[in-house]
Parts: sequence; structure tokens; C-alpha cells
Amino acid sequence: MQELKLKSTNKQVELDRKKYIANTAQISYYPLSLNSGDGAYLYDEDGKKYIDFLSSASSANLGHANEEIAQAVYEQMLNISQYTFAYFNHNVAIDAAKRITNLIDYRDDMKVLFSTTGSAAIDSAIKLVRAKTGRTKLISMYEAYHGSTFGSLSLSALSLNMRRKIGPLLPEVYHFHYPTKDKSWQECIAEMEYAFEKYLPPEEVAAIFIEPIAGDMGLVDPPRQWLLALREICDKYGMLLVDDEIQLGLCRTGKNFCIEHFDVIPDVYVMGKSLGGGLPVGAVMARADIMDALDPPAHLFTLGASQASMAACAKNLEILERIDANSLSLEKGAYLEDKFLKLKEKYDFIGDIRAYGLSIGVDIINPKTGGKYPEACAKICHTCLKNGLIQIFLNRSTLRVQPPLIISYDQIDEAMAIMEDAMEKFDKGQIPDTVLSEISGW
Repeated sequence: MQELKLKSTNKQVELDRKKYIANTAQISYYPLSLNSGDGAYLYDEDGKKYIDFLSSASSANLGHANEEIAQAVYEQMLNISQYTFAYFNHNVAIDAAKRITNLIDYRDDMKVLFSTTGSAAIDSAIKLVRAKTGRTKLISMYEAYHGSTFGSLSLSALSLNMRRKIGPLLPEVYHFHYPTKDKSWQECIAEMEYAFEKYLPPEEVAAIFIEPIAGDMGLVDPPRQWLLALREICDKYGMLLVDDEIQLGLCRTGKNFCIEHFDVIPDVYVMGKSLGGGLPVGAVMARADIMDALDPPAHLFTLGASQASMAACAKNLEILERIDANSLSLEKGAYLEDKFLKLKEKYDFIGDIRAYGLSIGVDIINPKTGGKYPEACAKICHTCLKNGLIQIFLNRSTLRVQPPLIISYDQIDEAMAIMEDAMEKFDKGQIPDTVLSEISGW
């Protein structure tokens, strides 16, 4: 039997990862092994400090090593870590569910279904909307990302590597275009209405799944009219509107749910990532008639709603409300956006900047063509990572800027000094092409 040895360097951990971990488990951005964290700071195996501009893919909205959440989980673990909610009750899950339903104030008949990830929560929503409507067909968008389970992956249309070699996906899923600068919201709606006339019977469609702001597409925000039109289509044809809030919910954009920016009320909310305060929790929330469309054991999990994860979830939601995280997100987001706008005046390779609270997409463009500039984006991110700023990119050419909501203004200044240095080095041609072999990303 092989002797397992603890290694201490980023380089050795990277070698061990390649030896022991399945290749598909990681989109490699930089050979970095993170060892610990404190608020908006992270530390690698060698003790080097980084400012976090990613929040663990927006799953650490309160930052790292939160003492209150740690204490809540510790006390729960000493009591009981988990005993399956699939067969017996416990108040910890019910408390967390109450707090989730309190995130909206226009209905008092909302229920919650817990899972362990956002992807699994999307699968929950698929089952529920089919059960409620008695219909089988589903609508999603091109370049959407809803997760990696077979159901959520069937709705996603972002990466070929997510679909290669794995065989048939969920049938009866139809994709349509998301509004962009190249395709207006009117054209997108017309495309859908054309399908309803020619090949997609609307009375057989159970639901439309949307990311109100398309996260992994590049944090792209659509016109409000598009979302309103989708709501009208659902009402007209008896479909349900499913709102994927996995990445951008829970104060990330300065609202409890990012769909609130568009004045649209969905039928179903899907949550994950930051919901568990650092532990794996996914959830679906919808009105009772939708949630009760399935009878047990149609969708339950042995470790779903475990006591330890529910303790973290409830404490996380309590803290977000207490510190008024929505206000923090909006105020700090405006401060950070202004920093990027000043850099845009200086560098012609910065294109569109889209900001909702502390979720900001910054396009890096080729000044000559106005199109994507993947090499530039990768070089800038690589230099940031090397110099102590966790910064990645989406859709080949968009900086994904999502720091913890508790980041300080001094930390933002510190991070943006690193960012500006990286951009200046790129502008002067001081970042060699060789770094591109160390960074891939989306």
C-alpha cells in the first residue's frame, strides 16, 4: 500500500493532483494550492497571501473562516452531524427553510426542497415542473450554465467538453438565444414564438429555465423587456418560469435574488453555492402547489438537509441579514466599478463593464476589432494570480470580479493596484506568451 505523505509546496500539490485526481475535476487556471483563509484573504501552501476576487466561484459570499458559522457547525457536530431527513424530522432544517422563505415577502405559502448542490437543485426543479404541469418539454438558453448533473447539464449549453463522450442527455430540451449586442431581445422572443408556431408545441412545455444574469457566459445582463416577455409567454401558455440564482443570488448583486433587478417574479427559485455558508447545500423554493406535486420518495437525499449543513445555512442567512449584505454589495460594488471605469479611460483593451453589486464582468477586447481578446485576458489574470490576487476569466475574455461581500475598501484598493500593474505590464508587452501554457480556464 502506498504511503500517503503531506506535501507543502504548490508545485508538489499540483504534481500530486495530476497523479491522484481525475482530470475532469478541475478547470486549471493556475498551479495554486490554497491552505487557509481569513475574510477576503487566502493563503497558499507556502504561506503567500492573496486577495480573493472570486469568492470560491461566488460560493463564499461572507468570505473565509467565518467564526460564527464555524462555531454553529462545531456545536451542531458535537450534538449530531447528520441523521437523514429523508425519514425523520429535525428543527435545524426547518429553521433554515423558514429563513429561505423569508427572503421574499409577497407570498406566505412557499416551501423548500433541499439537496446538496446547485446542480442537484436544478434536477429537483426539472422533476417538480414536469410533475406540476404534466408536461415534458423544457426550454433553456444557449451559453447557459445550470450545472453538471445529467439534468442540469442537459439545460446547459456552454462547453463542448461538458457534453463530449457521455452519451444521450435528457430529451426534450430546447435552447434559444440569450439577448446580446449581436441579437436583440425582440429577435430572441421572435425566435421562440417561431418555434411555437412550427415545431415546439407550447402546450407541451413545462418550464423556461433562465439565469436572469448569465453568469458563466460572462456576467451578461439582458434588457428588462426580455425577462418581462418571458414572464408573459409563461403566463400565456401555462408554463412555469424557473429562476437559477445559484451563482448570483443571496446578496451577490445587491438583492436577495438577482431577478429582483428586473421586476419579474418567477414561479421557482433555485439556489446553491453560497447558500450553505461554506458547506454543500442546494435548494428549490416555490409555492406549495408546485412543491407538493411530487410524493415521496420521488426526490430525496440521504444527506440532504443534514444537521451540520443546515446549521451553516441558517447562520449564513442570519448574518447576511444582520450586516445588511445587500447594501454592502451595492456600495462596495459601485466603488469597485468606478475603479475599473478609471482603468477603462487608460487602456483601450477594456471593453464593456457590467456591474450589479459585487458581481462585475469586465470584457477584455482587441482594440483593433472590438472582439474577444483571450490571450490578453489570460495574461492579465495570470499576472494577477502570480502577484497575489485571485482573478479568473469567463467565456474566454471576461474578467470575473466577485469578491466577498465583507471585503474592505483597503483590500479593494490593494487588489486594484495589483490589477492595474498587470494591465500596465500587458500594455507594455512585458508578459511573455509562455505564461499561456500555465493557464486555461473557461
